[in-house]
Amino acid sequence: MAGVTVRRVDFGYFVRPAQETGTGMPRVEPCLGYVVGHPEGMILFDTGMGSHPEVDAHYRPRRVGLGEALAAIGARIGDIRLAANCHLHFDHCGGNPLLGRIPVFVQDIELATACQSPDYTLPELIEGSRFEHVTGQAEMLPGVFLMPTPGHTSGHQSLIVRRPDGAVIVAGQSHDTATQYAADQLAWQAHRDAHDQPLPAIPDWIDTLQRLNPRIVYFAHDRSIWAP
Repeated sequence: MAGVTVRRVDFGYFVRPAQETGTGMPRVEPCLGYVVGHPEGMILFDTGMGSHPEVDAHYRPRRVGLGEALAAIGARIGDIRLAANCHLHFDHCGGNPLLGRIPVFVQDIELATACQSPDYTLPELIEGSRFEHVTGQAEMLPGVFLMPTPGHTSGHQSLIVRRPDGAVIVAGQSHDTATQYAADQLAWQAHRDAHDQPLPAIPDWIDTLQRLNPRIVYFAHDRSIWAP
């Protein structure tokens, strides 16, 4: 859809401990959300990092709050019409309590998991939010869709903006890095080319995303982007 924009929102960073990186070294990762400017209203995808003493001791975050992060791109919480979380871990829904009655779109399976598993997220981040339950694909506003991209969590979702020049995809944490997405995209191409096996296994939904002719893919924990 023409006239729709996507802007990055910087919620700060955290330090992923060595035991979680697979490299034997800690890694500093950004925490990024995205604002979709649409003729019918603003959409916010992810809301930043929540706070808890144990979480803070483990990840040592340097937070930028929701209001401050939006102000940096010339926006306010009151400008938001709709919101969504790619999933409900603490670093993606930390600003949810500040949204009041703004609808927050979340996959059914993600919300059920968060409500049923005490250690899944910080309970105060989901209590009181006005969640809009989504099952599968859903259109938030004309030309802006949510699509399940399970893997990091069973209920993970990504946001798709369809534009005349190709889709813009906000992938959230479907992949930790643009490099990981690029590897899956190239494996997808090799499968399509009927290249000799063995080839890497890839999620089924990669085919759906690539058939949308993406021109850019954004991520929650990587400032780099994927582009064809």
